[in-house]
Amino acid sequence: MSDAILRPRRSVLYMPGANERALEKAKSLPADALILDLEDAVAPDAKPEARKRVAAAAASGEYGFRELTIRVNAPGTAWHDDDLRAAAEAGPDAVVVPKVESADTVRAVERALEAAGAPDRTAIWAMVETPRAMLDARAVAAASERLTVLVMGTNDLAKELHAEHVPGRAPLLTGLSLALLAARESGKVILDGVYNDVKDAEGFEAECVQGRQFGFDGKTLIHPSQVAPCNQVFAPSPEQVTRAQRIIDAFEEATREGRGVVTVDGRLIENLHVEDARRILALAAAVAGRA
Repeated sequence: MSDAILRPRRSVLYMPGANERALEKAKSLPADALILDLEDAVAPDAKPEARKRVAAAAASGEYGFRELTIRVNAPGTAWHDDDLRAAAEAGPDAVVVPKVESADTVRAVERALEAAGAPDRTAIWAMVETPRAMLDARAVAAASERLTVLVMGTNDLAKELHAEHVPGRAPLLTGLSLALLAARESGKVILDGVYNDVKDAEGFEAECVQGRQFGFDGKTLIHPSQVAPCNQVFAPSPEQVTRAQRIIDAFEEATREGRGVVTVDGRLIENLHVEDARRILALAAAVAGRA
């Protein structure tokens, strides 16, 4: 199992790149990852200054365990190329690229980063947020080894679909599922989209639970108040950890004794259950390392 898969990304918080106070506050937040935003959160006339501020933050080494990424402006905009060059020089953990709809876009971003001298450790996170992106998610996910994460852009997807934001997200389920299938086939991480109502704690938690049940690795967030509940939902529970250890112990004991049938709590245990149990324990250990 790759380090990219096992690195906790339960909570991934957008931070406005033009807001110096927000960038400073982010150093103390318990988010697993930060997206320093040059796109939606920054007005056009503020983008050049925000680019300098975000690049300096990414290069500072002052954010501790937090995975630090930069969201550039979308391909085809007036700011995209300059954003990529600045990000490559700063060397964040990843560059988040909005409006990715094809493998060609991923490869073009990869070439631009390499031409600008981006370090090998700087990954690409591709935002998939349109109908075309959902239908071509498989090709996008497999386009490059440098691409490690798919990020759901559910607000834009709902807009493109002319869909309503409703509890349970029924209008978006097909797109969410297609992107999840693509991520899992290619061995990539996938992050759920944002929840817009920061005052609706109950609704937010319910959507976190839904995302975890679907198989998302974590969720993108728009407010610091969402970090703690998101971390809790997407971390393995004590009950999951205990059961995972019991599954591994029972399987190893049966293997030593030459038994072909293994059960835990009356349920048949196979290799696939053992692999999932090991994933749960590895993730729990990685999360515990941040406590």
